[in-house]
Amino acid sequence: MAEQAQLQHVNRLLEIMAQLRNPDGGCPWDLKQTMASLIPYTIEEAYEVAAAIHTGNPLEIKDELGDLLFQVVFYAQVANEQGDFSFDEVAQAVADKLIRRHPHVFANGSVTDAEDVKRQWELIKQQERAEKPGDDSVLADIPSNLPGLLQALKIQKRCAAVGFDWDNPSQVIAKVREETDEIAAELAVAQEQIQQDRVAEEIGDLLFATVNLARHCKVNPETALQRANQKFMQRFRKVETLAKENDVAIGSAELNELEALWQQAKKITT
Repeated sequence: MAEQAQLQHVNRLLEIMAQLRNPDGGCPWDLKQTMASLIPYTIEEAYEVAAAIHTGNPLEIKDELGDLLFQVVFYAQVANEQGDFSFDEVAQAVADKLIRRHPHVFANGSVTDAEDVKRQWELIKQQERAEKPGDDSVLADIPSNLPGLLQALKIQKRCAAVGFDWDNPSQVIAKVREETDEIAAELAVAQEQIQQDRVAEEIGDLLFATVNLARHCKVNPETALQRANQKFMQRFRKVETLAKENDVAIGSAELNELEALWQQAKKITT
């Protein structure tokens, strides 16, 4: 009875989803959706969860997590209608996976710390990929539509799991400098001789190396970049405020004027 009480709202959500997708009296918009059409909404909801967590408001976090859960329920309903799988099978699959990948909790395995858990997790994933038919590459099944920073991070983690990795951050810093120098070399030629494709390629290499540096410093590059974006916007808004206070037309101001305002903004913003 206790388990049923705990799941009553989950079951209610599943019933609501089924009713929304019911051809007889359901919602026209929900009926029109496919797994492919839902992808943008799922990505948006995931980012909204992240934004809510950054605010630290529990009610907002709960609300956004509910929206994200609804996306999973929606996919499961579509799949169930197609005879592929149900929501319960999704839950079963992830439960089985968690038990399989935590032998130190559910079996006789042992780990020393959180880093050891991560190494074990990657090794188990590697074994699972090797058991699947088809592509047995370490890089198999990395989603091609991941955001660039996250895809680079996943690629590097996979390679690191099999020993293809730098030993320390200092070596990665040297690589970042090397990539920066290569960009400078491309830009050092006469303007009419600059090969834009080569510049783009070298900048891509620099970004990949920077993600690697973040990983070695135990920093999530996507989170770090988002924080940098927010910090820049906060300071630039302050520049705009200071410009108005000093009767400076920001659109026509000289760079040295804007730089002076920027330095002021840095002193009074975190």
